[in-house]
Formats: sequence, structure tokens, C-alpha cells
Amino acid sequence: MSILVTMLKEYLAKQADRLKLSSLGHRIRFVRSLFRYAYEETYLNSNPSLKLREPKLDKRIPKFLIEEDVIHLKISCQSLRERALLEFLYCTGYRVGEVEKINIEDLNWENRSAIVNGRGSKQREVYFTTECKVWLKKYLDCRADSCKALFVTDTHPTKRMAIPTIRWSLKRLADRGEIEANVYPHRFRHTYACQLLDNGAPLDFIQGMLGHEKASTTQIYAQLGGERRRELYRQFF
Repeated sequence: MSILVTMLKEYLAKQADRLKLSSLGHRIRFVRSLFRYAYEETYLNSNPSLKLREPKLDKRIPKFLIEEDVIHLKISCQSLRERALLEFLYCTGYRVGEVEKINIEDLNWENRSAIVNGRGSKQREVYFTTECKVWLKKYLDCRADSCKALFVTDTHPTKRMAIPTIRWSLKRLADRGEIEANVYPHRFRHTYACQLLDNGAPLDFIQGMLGHEKASTTQIYAQLGGERRRELYRQFF
């Protein structure tokens, strides 16, 4: 079995030369899952992957969009779908995979809220602004399809927007608006969290809105500067 452990370490050492630390961590977790299954199903007498350790990651400050970029993106929208998608990503903090799965029936128009089917089959409720509601309504009113998805393709037959299509739509919008920042779905999630933080929201509330299981995941936003941090400096210094 020690030979197998050595082989695993050699394999991962080769992967480390071409993978980012975060990707290497994902690879190690996959290997652990595979060998845990083999051990539990008695294909192996012991689990060699238990000796594998994930690399320690440096906590990187999340990249977010400044208000000026968001304004340029809004101005650059040429369709109701673009504007509705932009507003929804900006004010809900949805993961792109969650946006892909959301259906019209998941929205509560009266409360301006939406049910998120998040990771691990866990649901949470998030809220959207009046402005977002207006653009979602306009977008849905212009559709003639019967697809239950909130965001659909422009192609025929109409179908649910997939993650690559959502990413491409945002890239095209950013190019049109001549945004220098790299615009991608998860950056809106970071922007959402930063807006909440700057407006004085406590981290435990932000954790709930983002659907983070661990408080340490949300804690990274505490490193960010911004108006909230400047206010506290002026208050206490």
C-alpha cells in the first residue's frame, strides 16, 4: 500500500506543475472521493488517499465591479433579456449555476424574492430590487414561449440559458460597454457581497444571503476596503 501512496504523490506532484493551487485542491478531493468509494466497497483493504494533504491557499481579495462599471453595463444593454439578467445578477448574489436553474415559478413578485436551489440541494430565499422587478416583468412580457426557465435563449426552439451562454452574454455586454474589468457571473456575486458590506450589513447576514456553509468563506470580504471601512476609521480614530 505504501507503493500506492508514493504513486499518488508522484501523480499529484506532476499535476502541481500545471495546475493552480485551487485546482490541485479540487483534484486531491476527487482522488480522495474515488479511493474512499473503493475502500468502502471493499475493493481496497485500506485507503491510501488519507495521507494526502490539500495545499494551503492564500486568501485572495475578491474582485468586484465598481459602480461606474455597472452603470456602463446598464447603458450598453440592447435587449430586455440583457438588462433583466444584469439586474438580477447584480442585486441577488446568485451563483451562475443557480441562475441557470431558476424558474419563473421560483419568483415571489409581491415580496420581490426568489427561491434559490443551491449547492447540496439546499434552498434559500434572496431578494431583488424594485428596479430588477420592473426589468424582469418587461422581459417576461415580451416572451412568447412556454419555457418555465426564467432566462431563455434567443434561438428556436427556445430553451433554458446554459452557463456558457450566460457567460458569453456578459462578455459581449462588457465589450460593447468598453469595460476594462473582466466581467463574468461570479464577479457580480462578489459585487453583491461588497455592496452589502459597504452598506453596513453584518457578515452573518451576508453569509446567509450568499448561501455559504462556513463563516470563514464569507470572512474574506472583511478584508475589503470601501466606504464602510472608511466610515469605521473616521468613527474610531
